[in-house]
Amino acid sequence: MTLHTLNASPASAAFADCLRLLTAGDALLLMGDGVYAALAGCSHRAELDTSGAMLYVLRDDAAAAGVLDRVDGVTVVDIDGFVTLSEQYARQLAWF
Repeated sequence: MTLHTLNASPASAAFADCLRLLTAGDALLLMGDGVYAALAGCSHRAELDTSGAMLYVLRDDAAAAGVLDRVDGVTVVDIDGFVTLSEQYARQLAWF
């Protein structure tokens, strides 16, 4: 089980690479431009939903992007939640 952190746009190669390695039992924390992949109803979100991974979005980044109210179905965490996720997963992959 791995904690993936995605800080890149859903249109980036990093998103595609992350999606390819994401498996059930993993967690994905979307931050920076990655928060746009959490938008309910978008094709990128649908791809993430079928991965089987637990999906999280960093609250401050989603709020700064103006999309906090459009990430239904994704767990919103603050920086303390990020630390907790880091403690729960022995392995972490960062995608930029």
